[in-house]
Amino acid sequence: MSTRNIKLTVAYDGTHYHGFQEQRGTGLPTVQEALEAVLSQLAQKPVQVIGAGRTDAGVHALGQVVNFRCDPWRIPVERTPLAMNPLLPADISVLKAEPVPQDFHARFSAIAKTYRYSIYHHRIMSPLQRLYCHHEPRRLDTGAMKQAAQYLLGTHDFKSFQAQGTPVRDTVRTIYRAEVVEEGPLIHIYVRGNGFLYNMVRIIAGTLLKAGLGKIKPEEMEHIIASKNRVLAGVTVPPRGLCLMEVEYSK
Repeated sequence: MSTRNIKLTVAYDGTHYHGFQEQRGTGLPTVQEALEAVLSQLAQKPVQVIGAGRTDAGVHALGQVVNFRCDPWRIPVERTPLAMNPLLPADISVLKAEPVPQDFHARFSAIAKTYRYSIYHHRIMSPLQRLYCHHEPRRLDTGAMKQAAQYLLGTHDFKSFQAQGTPVRDTVRTIYRAEVVEEGPLIHIYVRGNGFLYNMVRIIAGTLLKAGLGKIKPEEMEHIIASKNRVLAGVTVPPRGLCLMEVEYSK
């Protein structure tokens, strides 16, 4: 039997994990290790997974994608979630499993990802939202945030929106969607792009908050991008508001 390459769509609450990626020798729990432990148990041999997005500690996902190779994999592929979920921690769920070609790679085959950053905009924080939103009690001009977001669209050098000290040389990325959506006290910032720099979405959210608080004008986003200067952008907002929503691949 030839080796199977299987793609999984995974959701998780990242609150109690030190990110997606395995951190060998640290003893810190990660989503990758939890998935690999269950797959290895089912396969009765070591199984490694490849993740599309290496989400940080405290970051959540509704549409993370991983793939793994196994020979043999005796469970019908479509029933893999039903086999895995009872064995996984309650804060991780496999939503879907499907066979993919041998050259499919969850990270390198991806053509776009969508992230959502959520802000709870109310004087009093909801206890039910505290693990999944950044609390902003101050008055916000969401119109200014929406205007500022439009300057992110297109292909730019996003060095201003990368964590300082990151050893990435190519900081050019393409953003297809940058939208601020209001749902009652919730403000969701959706960013869809062909790739993201380290902390990029959290810095974008912090910069849009700057516009919402009146600390910068929306049109200043153009200068912030062009400057390639991290200092001019907003703060890196906390990880709990960030969620990986979707990873896209060529049909």
